[in-house]
Amino acid sequence: MSDSKSLVNRMVRAARLKVNLYEEVEADTSATKQAFLVVLVVSVLSGIGTGLVGLMHGQGVLPFIWGLFGGIISSFVGWIAWAFFTWLIGTKVLKGPKTSATWGELLRTIGFAFSPGAFRFFVFVPVVGWLISLAALIWSLIAGVIAVRQACDFSTWRALGTCILGWIIYTIISFLILRPIFGIGPVY
Repeated sequence: MSDSKSLVNRMVRAARLKVNLYEEVEADTSATKQAFLVVLVVSVLSGIGTGLVGLMHGQGVLPFIWGLFGGIISSFVGWIAWAFFTWLIGTKVLKGPKTSATWGELLRTIGFAFSPGAFRFFVFVPVVGWLISLAALIWSLIAGVIAVRQACDFSTWRALGTCILGWIIYTIISFLILRPIFGIGPVY
């Protein structure tokens, strides 16, 4: 595998908001496995960071493990649901004249848009951890808009609208399904 297609290289390019990366993974059907790994790596790092916050506050190991497990599951549910809803909204509701996207294309591009979320690991850092986590969340959402824009071949505004509608639907479903089952809400 060439360096430009390595997981780390692609994650860095995704986090740097490189449009060509999103075009590349949109077209590369073999990148679905990498998108899966991106979501896994980011959810594990985020879960460990959040777990460390709990340990620092004396919550113990069991909540750490449960939070990590729940975070991984909710990340994958969020990835799949957000990709599905943005595909549905982007190709059916807000479809532009040049829109042509598959669910797989959105699954790959949105998976890579999770890349900046790796910085959520640092949520445990005293005083600034929550700011780092918030910045990573906003950064991931911006990457998500770029991912949707490139996958659906439409304007940034249409991509923003698609992402917002998809996020709202995902959030509602998360609170209806994930909270009752795992005691957690949406993980971004």
